[in-house]
Amino acid sequence: MIVDSARYVDGRRIDIGDLRVPHRGGAGFAWIGLYEPTPDEFEGIRHDLGLHELAVEDATDADQRPKLEVYGDSLFVAVRTVALHPESGAMLRGELQIFVAADSIVVVRHGAATELTHVRSVLEAEPDVLAGGPMAVLHAILDRVVDCFAPVLDALGDAIERIEEAVFSDEGIDSIQHVYDLKREVLHFLSATRPLLTPLETLTAGKGPLRGEQIYFRDVLDNLSRVVDRAETYSELVTTVFQANLTQVSVRLAQVGVQQNEDMRRISAWVAIAASPTVIAGIYGMNFRHMPELDSTFGYPLVLALMALSCSVLFTLFRRARWL
Repeated sequence: MIVDSARYVDGRRIDIGDLRVPHRGGAGFAWIGLYEPTPDEFEGIRHDLGLHELAVEDATDADQRPKLEVYGDSLFVAVRTVALHPESGAMLRGELQIFVAADSIVVVRHGAATELTHVRSVLEAEPDVLAGGPMAVLHAILDRVVDCFAPVLDALGDAIERIEEAVFSDEGIDSIQHVYDLKREVLHFLSATRPLLTPLETLTAGKGPLRGEQIYFRDVLDNLSRVVDRAETYSELVTTVFQANLTQVSVRLAQVGVQQNEDMRRISAWVAIAASPTVIAGIYGMNFRHMPELDSTFGYPLVLALMALSCSVLFTLFRRARWL
């Protein structure tokens, strides 16, 4: 659906009413904002503004890698956005597909991250800036997107510090799932920020068919470069923490295995000691008629002594072998 649509002449807004699509041509430029349009909804806008059909196909697909493509005398810029949920603090993801021509700019937004109402209101309050045309709007949008990266990166840094403290504490953490989830969040963040460097470098160099705001794009590029550097550092740090946690888990499992082995040896030793008098008692408990020891006066105390001796010998042997 169309969120907002207007024409701007000399930086001043001219409403066209009922959020209709302004046709190409005429004074100033048109700025149209859409939210998750269907292909049928976007077809009319494509026809009225003469957008390239390949770029339109990309715009209706909400899974684009950050990129910049040139179609004749116009640009198509795809951007991934991230933001923090105001209540839960979870990372929200979204996308922007931006069509830029000399007399129009169309912004298609997918997802909940990075609303652009604030950008439009700020620019409308500064007609001198808005008079720079579609490239000024593109700069403001990209600047807003990069600014929204900072609080997300700070939240990731805080989460990494908490995980580090938990992993290297005496108790450790019970599951590596927490570390893995954090690693995945950092990778999602990098997938949104790192590929955006190339489009900004192109805009900074003024290599596209549309020029303007190069010095300001350079400032956005510098900010993004710092964000990407921090994110890559966080990614390496989480990997280190993940490996350290895996090592701790392995050590704990090894310790459990050693303890189990010691317990099994101790149990086996006592079973062997208990089996010795049991075997002797079993032999003399068969009560066969012709057993000479049964008629011996000293048979009973001798058997008891034999049991005690066998248990003592086994206990000594197991003690020397450190099974007991």
